[in-house]
Amino acid sequence: MKVFVTGASGWIGSAVTDELVAHEHEVIGLVRSDAAAERVRAAGAEPLLGGLDDLDSLRRGAEQADAVVHLANKHDWSNPAESNRAERVAVETLTEVLAGSDRRFALASGTAFWPGRLVTENDAVPFSGPDAPRGGTEALALDAVDRGVHSVALRFAPTVHGEGGEHGFIPQIVAAARRNGAAGYIGDGAARWSAVHRRDAATAVRLALSAAPAGFRAHVVGEQEVATRDIAAAIAESLGLPTVSVDPADAAEHFGFIGAFWAIDMPASNAITRETLGWTPTHPKLLEDIAAGHYLHEA
Repeated sequence: MKVFVTGASGWIGSAVTDELVAHEHEVIGLVRSDAAAERVRAAGAEPLLGGLDDLDSLRRGAEQADAVVHLANKHDWSNPAESNRAERVAVETLTEVLAGSDRRFALASGTAFWPGRLVTENDAVPFSGPDAPRGGTEALALDAVDRGVHSVALRFAPTVHGEGGEHGFIPQIVAAARRNGAAGYIGDGAARWSAVHRRDAATAVRLALSAAPAGFRAHVVGEQEVATRDIAAAIAESLGLPTVSVDPADAAEHFGFIGAFWAIDMPASNAITRETLGWTPTHPKLLEDIAAGHYLHEA
């Protein structure tokens, strides 16, 4: 299968590219720089220079491929409206190319949309439209099934970890621990996050391309729930710092922008995904990766 991967040189995308190439798929990887192109080429894939705002590059990649894995996102926390706009236009463009072909379209999404309870694959996102988080693109992509696109939502856990450390939420918590001299959790630390190792995530993406039915919501979740106080304790042990409970009213000052997310209880099930895809996560868990020192780098 020839697969067009956006974000192919990124944290998740590079693992997905490696996984697909290792299983004898051809990969066209969307990249934004010559340096990223070299990394993708070294992985055995064909780089395509472009980006989310270069709609022609998205069209060229999708037109050449048997399947599309859309992982790229601007992740501009200072301007989420722009990230959402770019994401929506990109998905509109990709689904227009794929319409009527029944080719597979696997779209990165998330599980953090129903705080306070275990979210399952049967739960539809409660929002849609261009002003919704991520531009409402999960609903947009799944609606495209009616237009002949074999769409699958890839709902990634909020932390995708691994050797080298992720570049997302957990490093921000580590950075806050360094600044404050203590690894913090909010309130009683009972808020739960799901997690997945990037190599397990890559395997799930590959299996979703071959085994997921159209309209499926895959939960790319290795661990369904890890208490934030346990994550903070692991960070504290890794850095040689104490742990501290932070009052919710002080979360923004202590953690920065990540404090708004660190307080959210957002566990997610993976049972249906494991059964449907025949997927069994085998790589280290989040607390093991923290203990191994993968988050000791500066964020």
